[in-house]
Amino acid sequence: MHLLLVEDDDMLADAVCDAARQNGWRIDRVGEAAGARVALVDHAYSAVLLDLSLPGDSGLAVLKGMRGRYDVTPVLILTARTLLSERIAGLDAGADDYLVKPFQLDELWARVRAVVRRSQGRVVPVVSYKDIQLDRNKRLVTRGGERVTLSSHEYRTLLALLERPGHVVTRDHLEDVVYGHASTIESNTIAVFIHQLRKKLGDGVITTVHGHGYMIGEAGA
Repeated sequence: MHLLLVEDDDMLADAVCDAARQNGWRIDRVGEAAGARVALVDHAYSAVLLDLSLPGDSGLAVLKGMRGRYDVTPVLILTARTLLSERIAGLDAGADDYLVKPFQLDELWARVRAVVRRSQGRVVPVVSYKDIQLDRNKRLVTRGGERVTLSSHEYRTLLALLERPGHVVTRDHLEDVVYGHASTIESNTIAVFIHQLRKKLGDGVITTVHGHGYMIGEAGA
């Protein structure tokens, strides 16, 4: 189990991290929304423990960004907010569960285990095109049954394309999927990822639709 804790309360964060490590789990901790976005792009986590009140931006914005990038990592909201409407907003944005502060650590770990189990049983975890398969639960890509090693950026690019076979996916959308709200992206960055994917997956898988974007499969598939 590899967890990400997004929490700006140092005392609570220390207690949660210490307890996670005692359970034999790896855990990373960031204290603001910007750090969470970077960590989520650079790493694959079993679950995210997400505070709603964060410096710079809200946890809700982080969550919406994740789901907008097709990141289905389970998210457990940790919040001191007791209004039902706020909790509903988090669930509607894609959270898997929530826990109101203060809480017992035993209950936290029980909920973490539950959201991870549920995520592993989600419908249609595998998307595919011809002999290429992408397993979202395992974050595993294979071609002809052989594992294909992709960077996190290449993985997100491929997933965005496989989610919409036969449809053009614009470069702007791919940039949002891969980088979220990052402000400085080189103009040819997505083209580089597409080039790398073609080298690893073979020619004829990804089509360039000039002036629009990229596509997997035939139009209208």
